[in-house]
Amino acid sequence: MEKVMSNKGIIALYVLPSLLLIIAIIYLPIVLTGYYGLMQWDGISPMTFIGLENYSTLLHDEKFWSSVYHSFLFAVLSTVFLSVYMAVALVLSGNIRGANLFRKIYLLPMLLSSVAIAQLWLKIYHPTTGILNDFLTSLGVKETPEWLADPSIVLGALFVPILWQYAGFYILIYYAAFKNIPASLIEAARIDGASPIQIALRIKIPLISEVIKVTIVLAVVGSLKYFDLIYVMTDGGPNGASEVMASYMYHKAFRGFEFGYGSAIGFFLLLICLVATWGIRKLTETKDSIQYS
Repeated sequence: MEKVMSNKGIIALYVLPSLLLIIAIIYLPIVLTGYYGLMQWDGISPMTFIGLENYSTLLHDEKFWSSVYHSFLFAVLSTVFLSVYMAVALVLSGNIRGANLFRKIYLLPMLLSSVAIAQLWLKIYHPTTGILNDFLTSLGVKETPEWLADPSIVLGALFVPILWQYAGFYILIYYAAFKNIPASLIEAARIDGASPIQIALRIKIPLISEVIKVTIVLAVVGSLKYFDLIYVMTDGGPNGASEVMASYMYHKAFRGFEFGYGSAIGFFLLLICLVATWGIRKLTETKDSIQYS
């Protein structure tokens, strides 16, 4: 018994540094963000406690709710495109020529930083020298769009490089999941006369349902807190047409010097991500219970 207690003490001693580090860089900032959200603070002057006033202002802030809408629009579109990534992974997981080359090509954007990708697509979208408008001009289009300056199309223009950046990541996850399916199951289905589509829909996709749940959570939460590429390409413009929650938080805190209000936005963003994750888990659990009951 003493030996067991001694081993537990040694284990706790090894775990303690990592636990303290996690508390310091994850949980403590979350607590402080919620605390600062209760304050009126410009980052320099002493903080003034104002209770839930920042959160009350948040609920009536039209620009904030516009940014929430944009973030959720990105989340919905990202989730929809997971089916496209899954279809590509299905094809690549088959015995097709050049599959390894295609997997490497799809993964290349993941090796670039978001800032580098933003600079690349800024040049592609440039209204006068961009390759995209040059291509449209060669097709006979007389009035080419200003992709990042038109409020009606800027969100779609931003979503394309986001898709391009993360496509390889999700394709690789699905590819690995499909490759882990026992070949004996697929062979048995073929012997029973199942078509490739039936094998995909009734065997392969149901068997990777847990992976699909994880990718949905990653896509939704990642979209809700997306910031860097949008910040570099449009900075939330034009006139807030591409503002998302993270960029709005940045503008309020570091440009408007409303650190209390910015902290309230950040804490609200955290709550939205937690609720979205919980909701996705509950929805998928409900579907599973219906399927197997």
